[in-house]
This record gives sequence, structure tokens and C-alpha cells, in this order.
Amino acid sequence: MARFVVFLRAINVGGHTVAKAKLQEAFICLGYQNVSTFKQSGNVILETDEPDPAEIKRNVEKTLRNLLGYDVAVFVRTIPQLKAIVNLEPFKGYDREGASFLVTFLENAPSEFPHTLPLIIPKSTAQIISVKGNEVFNVTHGGGEGGLPNPFLESKLKLKATTRNMNTIAQIVEKFSEKD
Repeated sequence: MARFVVFLRAINVGGHTVAKAKLQEAFICLGYQNVSTFKQSGNVILETDEPDPAEIKRNVEKTLRNLLGYDVAVFVRTIPQLKAIVNLEPFKGYDREGASFLVTFLENAPSEFPHTLPLIIPKSTAQIISVKGNEVFNVTHGGGEGGLPNPFLESKLKLKATTRNMNTIAQIVEKFSEKD
């Protein structure tokens, strides 16, 4: 049985409130096992015999659309994929004082990134520093600017996106990695 992390965009923000218990029940009804949320209900960890992340994505999107009455963007990653992101150390060398280090998950890898990096998102301190596959690495110094990469990247790349703090990704890896 494989373990996956499902990141949901815009759950429990912007007026879209969903109780963790209701969300977990929806995932359990899909046949997923050991379902739990982490920190916020937009981070769902599950186990399944389904090996295809795209199939998990389709099933979750359809179920949440029926349950909530609106579309929820869904991003599925394995624990090894998240571990590889953490091990990249994409923020090595950046000043940590007052900084937030973020990873934005894209629905697909962009065919190209139309800007030179690093790139400061207009009217903010949020800075895109790297794009690797379907992840974008961001640094902010303004506090509360963690949501800025989503709309900017979605408009520029025409891809759905959701952003998480790198600390959250590292904590998920630590808590849900198989112990050797």
C-alpha cells in the first residue's frame, strides 16, 4: 500500500470552510485508508492500493465537487517526492531572518518559465527563485504573503497552483516517512 499526500487549494480560506471530519469521511468513502489531515485540512495524507496519482486526483476532485458544490484544485505527491524536494535544499544560502520559504505545487510542469529568475512578484516581497519540474520555490520577507505565488503563477503559466510553507513539507516528510 502506497502513501500519498493530497494538497487541496483554497480549503478553509476565502469562505470555503470544511470540517476536518467531513473531509476525512469523503476520503474514506473513496476507499482510502489511514486518512489524516496535517496542520490544516488542505493537507491530506492517505494510503491506497491505487498506484496512479492522476487517478487519485480525478477521484478526489470529483468527490469534493459533489460534496462541496465547487471545484477544488487537487495536487498529489508521494512521500519520496516530498522528501526529494526537502533534500534539494532550494533555499540554501538565503538569509533566514524574517523569511518564509515556500513551495508552490503546479498541476503540471510548465513547458517554459517566461521570466528570468529570481523574479519578485509585483507589489510584494515574494520572490520566485527556482522552478524544478512541477514545483516552484519562493521566498517572502513580508509576512502574510504566502498566498501571492498562486494567483501570479496561475495567471502567468495558465496552470493551477497551491503553495505550502517548506517547514510544513519537511514536517510531513518527517512524520509520514517509513522508518528504516
